Amino acid sequence: MRAALASPDGRLWLGVGTFCLLCLVLAPRLGWLTEYPDALVIPFADWITAGMSAFVDSFRWFFRALASLVDVPLVAVRTGLQAVPWLVVMALAAALAWRARGPGLSLLTVCALGYMVLTGYWEQSMNTLALVVVSVPLSVALGFAMGVGAAHSERVDRIVQPTLDFMQTIPAFAYLIPILFLFGFGPAVGLIASAIYAAPPMVRNTILGLRSVPAGVRESGMMSGCTPRQGFWRVEVPTAMPQIMVGVNQTTMAALSMVIIAAIIGGFDDIGWEVLSTMRKAQFGQSLLAGLVIALLAIVLDRITFGLAQNRFAGESPDERAARRRRTWSVAVALAMAALLLATLFPVLADYPRDLRIYPAAQLNEAVNWFLRNYSGVMDALKNSALFFGMLPFRIGLSEAISPFTWGFALAPWMPWAYAAAAAALAAWLLWRGRAGGALTVALLSVLLWWGTTGLPWPVVIAAATALGWQTGGARTASFVAAALIFVLVNGLWEPLMLSVYLCGIAVTISFAIGGALGVWAAHNDSVSAVLRPINDTLQTMPQFVLLIPALMLFKVGEFTALLAIISYAIVPPVRYVEHALRTLPRGTVEAARQMGCTPWQILTQVKLPLALPGIMLGLNQTIMYALSMLVIAALVGTQGLGQQVYLALSQADMGMGVVTGLSMALLAMTADRILQAASRRHREKLGIGAAVPA
Repeated sequence: MRAALASPDGRLWLGVGTFCLLCLVLAPRLGWLTEYPDALVIPFADWITAGMSAFVDSFRWFFRALASLVDVPLVAVRTGLQAVPWLVVMALAAALAWRARGPGLSLLTVCALGYMVLTGYWEQSMNTLALVVVSVPLSVALGFAMGVGAAHSERVDRIVQPTLDFMQTIPAFAYLIPILFLFGFGPAVGLIASAIYAAPPMVRNTILGLRSVPAGVRESGMMSGCTPRQGFWRVEVPTAMPQIMVGVNQTTMAALSMVIIAAIIGGFDDIGWEVLSTMRKAQFGQSLLAGLVIALLAIVLDRITFGLAQNRFAGESPDERAARRRRTWSVAVALAMAALLLATLFPVLADYPRDLRIYPAAQLNEAVNWFLRNYSGVMDALKNSALFFGMLPFRIGLSEAISPFTWGFALAPWMPWAYAAAAAALAAWLLWRGRAGGALTVALLSVLLWWGTTGLPWPVVIAAATALGWQTGGARTASFVAAALIFVLVNGLWEPLMLSVYLCGIAVTISFAIGGALGVWAAHNDSVSAVLRPINDTLQTMPQFVLLIPALMLFKVGEFTALLAIISYAIVPPVRYVEHALRTLPRGTVEAARQMGCTPWQILTQVKLPLALPGIMLGLNQTIMYALSMLVIAALVGTQGLGQQVYLALSQADMGMGVVTGLSMALLAMTADRILQAASRRHREKLGIGAAVPA
């Protein structure tokens, strides 16, 4: 115990603990320790709004002209897709899918498009596809240009990397606010928002691909007499093309995930608007049927672009490649002409009659109503149990959550002292056993659970988070953490921040616990891995809005519904990363432990998990990012916090508040990212192993 307290980390936490205890004791007497004074709030939001208003007044004509220019290809593609018979589009899409992955994907594509025809969503689906078809090339071109600049210039890279960090951590809703100010309402605005939002994956993959080109390949191009331009386009880009195509795949998915969000300001009769409008009307059957369209589009586009990125014909010679290309084009043209002829002869194949549509929305609504009539008591009991015994204590603390209404009894005078004594005894026992980290965890959790995230004085949170940053990453990480939290504090967003931390903290804990356990299971069982893989693919490609629908149908609006939606989206990274980290461990180390007589449980807990911890920490990092990105979407079902503030800023066209709140969410995500990266780096240095490789 004495050695632990005498260490630098021990002295750090002893000082921080003393300071936090003093703040907790004085908080009831000094109200400003709990609620930051309004008089000290710095009006950054008002300054941004004023500056942006002046800028827009001066350059509105330019941005509105640009919006009109961008609207031209969107209208052209939309008109073309609507004019072509659905059978022709289906035939061309099936041919492309066959080229990408073979007959299985071609059949899936036909079934997906057939669902859109049968349910009567063909027109809205083609409008959505038009948005993706136009926005993805814009994102790819923008991302490729930025990636090339960053890959060949350290100065450009130093600008691009932090820009990407902000673009990928600022919530999608925050993109819409400045775009709304500059471009106004309309379909082109949604297109521009999608193009900007989807660009970062292309930038990162372009940088990675170009930097991964072997030096020998570049030198061979120079020795062949290539000019720098020829060497770039004929040597570097073809070599990096597989990684660049991965960027195209991820960019396509990002653009599609933005479809519903862009519908808020787009005013576009697409499938995103259909989902949004039916959700607002609580038409769960209609919203589920429309949401399935987006899910199917996402799965098909993901499989096609990923198949093209893999290039299953990479081993062909140039002559074989040219012959295959001619055959592919010939088959595609023949299919399109045959489909066009059939659509001309049989009008049902050009414009599917409304009378033949299969639209079971009413039946779905009735099924939901029947389920709720018969099992609403079970659903309410489940929701109330989770709220009263799980979520509420972490929000307002046990000191406020325990009451006759929620827990069935009131706190007796001796209970707080018993709670404090039990927590102190457990922490002291762990410290005595030399487990200083466990003792610190018990102390922090006991304080958090008693006061709640919203009841903790803000100096306590800043001090503890800064100390954690110092312990894991030193002065640089600690400075960033402190600056980020102080920025949120002085902008008057401390309470929404803590509400966001509360909801995301619970979601991340549950997601990582369940997802990590599934990842461990999948790493040791190929059958489990095969079952989980398509489920993960579906959850990861399904747009975030769609995940709200089933939870909203069963539990109505509220924080529990939001929690379920966040968990369903954030559970994928821990499954993937934990399985990947355990499957890629050095076989020699595991075999050595087995030969020493270790049991399977000892091998897992004392060998595999410690060695895989860097990869597992990366999974935790991504789980937090996914949860935060879902937070704004969850604001639509009644949550409070930074996500709700962003949504309110959008609805009120409050540019300053939207930027400040979006930046606050980005800083929260980057704070978690910096601490986890520093902790992972520290662990790798302790074990003497290299960096974790992402799955």
